Formats: sequence, structure tokens, C-alpha cells
Amino acid sequence: MGRVAVLGSLNVDIVTRVTRLPRPGETVLGESAGRFAGGKGGNQAMAARRAGAEVVMIGRVGADDAGAAYVERLRRHGIRAEVPACQDAPTGTAYITVDGEGENSIIVVPGANEMVEDASVTAAGLGAGDVLLCSLEVPPQTVARAASAANRAGARVVINLAPYGRLPHHVIALADPLVVNESEMRQLADSDLIPSSLLVTFGAAGARWDGEEVSGIPLDDADVVDSVGAGDAFCGALAAALAKGATRAEALDAANRAGAEAVTWAGAQPDAAL
Repeated sequence: MGRVAVLGSLNVDIVTRVTRLPRPGETVLGESAGRFAGGKGGNQAMAARRAGAEVVMIGRVGADDAGAAYVERLRRHGIRAEVPACQDAPTGTAYITVDGEGENSIIVVPGANEMVEDASVTAAGLGAGDVLLCSLEVPPQTVARAASAANRAGARVVINLAPYGRLPHHVIALADPLVVNESEMRQLADSDLIPSSLLVTFGAAGARWDGEEVSGIPLDDADVVDSVGAGDAFCGALAAALAKGATRAEALDAANRAGAEAVTWAGAQPDAAL
């Protein structure tokens, strides 16, 4: 069984719950607030670990209490952390507002995530059978170089093109698959980027990977807490399944189940208070 290396962001999520999301220029009162471990990279790494994979997390945090607590959390869950502390920027922060229907709006302040460099990617020592999972809350040029290096080493490259951004054509072509949601799919369709393997997630309606499809998993309204991190859970479980040698259908099913489960707890990761 191969390993999963996750190249991505590590954020402290400040989550506020409201009855409804505010309109532009409007102030609403929050019902509760909390500080949680988040960031697309951290969320995906934890999801891959929950799915049983051996995981290496590649990222950066600030030289602050939040960063130290996050690295300790990763290690406590059995994740190898290639996460040096940055002296020039704080740990990334995401400000998340969640309404009564579980929908959310997110503002990310990248902080140390903008300082992720190539050295930790090399330290992960990827090879045949391994999977590199990347997302774009870290510098795109670092993602591009890491994806190319992983491919040369024989590892499988999975890219979650979120938040949407441009990568070189040859890097997009390396992704197997390139994972996008409906909004990102529309942006991709308006670009000149052509993936060789495309997986589109449709939230509660399921997902489609080229010709393979999976239906959404019905949930009672009472079971849905919020949708924060559901896409990350999907990607992490997908990478874990692929590292275990799963077929497309098997990996898609595992990812779909993980994404559905993720809406049943508060925050992007279960028990993620920092």
C-alpha cells in the first residue's frame, strides 16, 4: 500500500454560526463561535488518515501557539508533519460563517501558507504507489514543481483545483484526477486548460469521474450540521483509496461516503477545537 502526501494549507478556522448569511453591507448577530483546525491541506490529510492511509503533511505554520498546536494535533493522529515554522508570517486563518441550513461563506488569510517551499516535498520521498494530493491555498508554483517531481518519481498526482487558479498546462495534464466542484468546473470550462482526467463533485448530488458516476447519499436534515470541509474530506478519502490500489469506482464510492459523513459534524474536521 502506498502513502498519501498532502501538499496544502494549514489554517486556524474561526467559525461563527448565524441564522442566515448577511447580505452585502448588513450586520447579523452570531449565535456561537469557535476556533478549529482547518485549511484544505490539513483537512485532506486528516481525512486520508481517517481512511486508513499512511499520511505525510507538507505545509507551513507560523512560529506561534496556533501553529505549534496544529503540528502537535497532526502528530497525535499519526500524521508525519513536514511542517517547518515560519518566522516571517503567522499561521493562516480562515473566517467562516455558517447559516442555519449548513451553507457557509469563507475568507482566508494565507499567512505562512504563502511560504510553502519545495524542500519538504523532497523530504517526503515519494515513489511508485504513492499519491501526492495538492490544492491551491499554497503557492501555485510550488504545487506545479511538486506535481512534476512526484510524477517523475512514479507517484500518482491528484490535484484539487481549489480555490480555482491557473496551473501550467502540463501540470493539469498530470493530474489523475483533477478534482473540481461545479463552480470550479465552470471556470475550468472557460479556460484553455484541458485535464486528461476530470472528477467533478456535485455536493449532495454525488460526483462524476470521467465516465464513472456515483449518486449522493441521502441525509436527514437533522443530521446536517454544516458543509465546511466536505469537499476536503472527499479528496482525502479519494487519495487514501487510490494509495490502497482501489479502482475508480471503489475510490469514488469511498470519497462520496466520506464527503457525506463530513457534513454531520461542526467544522472541517471532527473534534478539531484548538
